[in-house]
Amino acid sequence: QVQLVESGGGSVQAGGSLRLSCTASGYTGSSYCMGWFRQAPGKEREGVAAIDSDGSTSYVDSVKGRFTISQDNAKNTLYLQMNSLKPEDTAMYYCAVHGGRWCSWITIAASAIRGQGTQVTVSS
Repeated sequence: QVQLVESGGGSVQAGGSLRLSCTASGYTGSSYCMGWFRQAPGKEREGVAAIDSDGSTSYVDSVKGRFTISQDNAKNTLYLQMNSLKPEDTAMYYCAVHGGRWCSWITIAASAIRGQGTQVTVSS
């Protein structure tokens, strides 16, 4: 059984930074797509960033140049470094994984396997 555990959320002022972490266990596939999506109250899920088992990355336009996704395979951990945060980044952030061939911020938002989420709140 795949388990994803997020940490690192919190409250910051606009312009600040946070780093989210996601520790994964139980995934046995030889290839994968891991990433982050977010959901604000009353809004649809929005894919944020994804990285595949080859290290290729994908970002939604609204976070390009501000967010960086990375992974530490030795620690089975996924990261999302978020800089220059804006109030519109406020949401619950979820780590997700799937084994499909197409890996992007779009497919991550549709992943059925996700963690419990970590809240990010950005004040103006």
